[in-house]
Amino acid sequence: MLSVFFTVCHSSGCQHSFTRCRCHFVKATMGRRPARCYRYCKNKPYPKSRFCRGVPDPKIRIFDLGKKKATVDDFPLCVHLVSDEYEQLSSEALEAGRICCNKYLVKNCGKDQFHIRMRLHPFHVIRINKMLSCAGADRLQTGMRGAFGKPQGTVARVRIGQPIMSVRSSDRWKAQVIEALRRAKFKFPGRQKIYVSKRWGFTKYDRDEFEKLRDDGCLANDGCNVRYRPKHGPLDTWRKFQTEIHSV
Repeated sequence: MLSVFFTVCHSSGCQHSFTRCRCHFVKATMGRRPARCYRYCKNKPYPKSRFCRGVPDPKIRIFDLGKKKATVDDFPLCVHLVSDEYEQLSSEALEAGRICCNKYLVKNCGKDQFHIRMRLHPFHVIRINKMLSCAGADRLQTGMRGAFGKPQGTVARVRIGQPIMSVRSSDRWKAQVIEALRRAKFKFPGRQKIYVSKRWGFTKYDRDEFEKLRDDGCLANDGCNVRYRPKHGPLDTWRKFQTEIHSV
């Protein structure tokens, strides 16, 4: 909150300077500056560093939620919420979209039927040059002299076609996942599109290619992703690889 001090006269309630009457300081609070003031990417990225100190913590602290430990075989469906504009998204908007999507999926699918991953991290620091808007403010401030503001919050810079958040789940919950992302769209400025991915979960392989490589034993589960096993290399590694295939 932006705090502003101004003077109020004891007798008539009028606002005067400090020398003409007996006045005391009254503290008033102003609302937070709207996020539309920081919507467009105008300057270079300005991250938190030893030169940029005193940055408030971002509102979003959780980037993975749901059944995070589900294997790659459990959730073949993947749906993305893709940005259609080059803009900046505040950490408050990311947190609101995460809560909205998670609440709908927990209610309609169950807490163990999906995995949400936020694809953006608010690293860009936005600044504000606090100005006084009261009587006698010209005596207290210097206008645009020394106008480099102080850190106010953090935002995430997003490009056109970049995913904002991704959800992986089973094929039977496809309609619910799309509806959850549709509701999350209202928490973000600008335009977004919902894209149903052709790939298997969060992996980089298409569904047909994934199933073929998995049947050939070329993929090893690695959490929510897979690790490719090449068929060339040391002979001992090849023998171990063949033993694992035949044991399965």
